[in-house]
Amino acid sequence: MKKIALHDIHTSLNAKMVPFAGFNMPVSYEGVNIEHENVRKAVGVFDVSHMGEFLISGENALDLIQKVCSNDASKLVDGKAQYSCMPNEDGGIVDDLIVYRINAEKYLLVVNASNIEKDWNWIAQHNTMEATMKDLSDDYSLLAIQGPKAAEAMQSLTDINLSEMKFYTFEVAEFAGVKNVIISVTGYTGSGGFEIYFKNEEAETIWTKVMEAGADFGIKPIGLAARDTLRLEMGYCLYGNDIDDTTSPIEAGLGWITKFSKDFVNAEALKKEKEEGAKRKLIAFELDERGIPRQGYDIVDENGKIIGVVTSGTMSPSLDKGIGMGYIPTEIAKSKEKIFIQIRKKAVPASLVKLPFYKG
Repeated sequence: MKKIALHDIHTSLNAKMVPFAGFNMPVSYEGVNIEHENVRKAVGVFDVSHMGEFLISGENALDLIQKVCSNDASKLVDGKAQYSCMPNEDGGIVDDLIVYRINAEKYLLVVNASNIEKDWNWIAQHNTMEATMKDLSDDYSLLAIQGPKAAEAMQSLTDINLSEMKFYTFEVAEFAGVKNVIISVTGYTGSGGFEIYFKNEEAETIWTKVMEAGADFGIKPIGLAARDTLRLEMGYCLYGNDIDDTTSPIEAGLGWITKFSKDFVNAEALKKEKEEGAKRKLIAFELDERGIPRQGYDIVDENGKIIGVVTSGTMSPSLDKGIGMGYIPTEIAKSKEKIFIQIRKKAVPASLVKLPFYKG
C-alpha cells in the first residue's frame, strides 16, 4: 500500500484511512455530512494526491492525445484544460481524464488513481508517433480546495487573482512561497474552488499554509466520502461506477466530449452508435419515499422486472433525499414511465430528473 506525502498529517487529524486504488487515503474526518456542508457553505481541502499525472511532450504530443482521447485537444490554447475520455476498441472507456495544455508541445494528463498503470500502457501502445511520455504520478501531490470561500481564503498565498480565474483554466505560479505550482479551476464539487499541483517535498509546507490562510474562513480537511456525495449531487460521472470498460461515452451522456471532427480510437463505431442511438442510457433519479439507493441495487419496473442497475447512489446531504444514477433502456428513459429501486425487499418508487440534482 502506497502512502501519500501527507499521510502522517491525516492520521494526526484522526482521519479514517482506507485502502483506495493502492493508497491509504483519508475517507472522512468529522463525518460525511459535516464535511459535505462545509464545502457547500465555506471551504474544504481534499488531498487527492493519489491521482495520476502524465507529461506528454514533443512535436507529436498533440497527435498522440488526439489519437487516444475523444475530445478535440486541438481547440486548447496555453493555460486551458479540457475534460475528455479515452475510448477502448470495444465501445467502452479506458478512463476519463483532464488534459492541460502547458504549451504547443507540452501537455499534462491527469488520470484516475486506479487506472494509472492501465492508462499508461494504453497510451504507450498507441504512441506510434513517438511523443515523449513521462509518468510524474509518484512525484506530485494534489490538493483540491473547494467551496464558495476558497478563492478569498487562499488569495493571500498567491499573486494570481484567484476569483477571476475562469472554469477549466490554469496558471503556473508561486503559491504559499513555492514556485511552479499549477493552480487550476476544474472543480468536482459544484461549489467553486481550485486545485493545486506541487512536488511531494513541498506538501507539508503548502498544507500548513493552506490551513492557516483558511482558518478565518472555516476551512476543514475533507475526505473522499464527502467528495463522492458532492460530485454525485452534481451528476458527475465516477470511473468504476458510472463509466468503465463496458460503458460507451454516448450512453453515459458524454457525447459532448466525443468529437467526430477528428480520428481517434474506435471513433467509427461510436459515431455509428450516436447516429443510431444508444440502446441504454445513464439516467438520474430521486427517490419518492425515504430510502438510500446504493451502487449495485436493481432498477425495476412496476411489475418488478429488472430493467437496469444503480451505478451511484446516496442520501443527498444537501437535498435530504435519496438520489442516484444508473443505466436503463433508452426507450424506458424516453417514455418517462415510473421506475423503482429495489432496496432489500421493497421496490421504492423514483422519479427521473435532470442533472444536476443540486442547483446551488
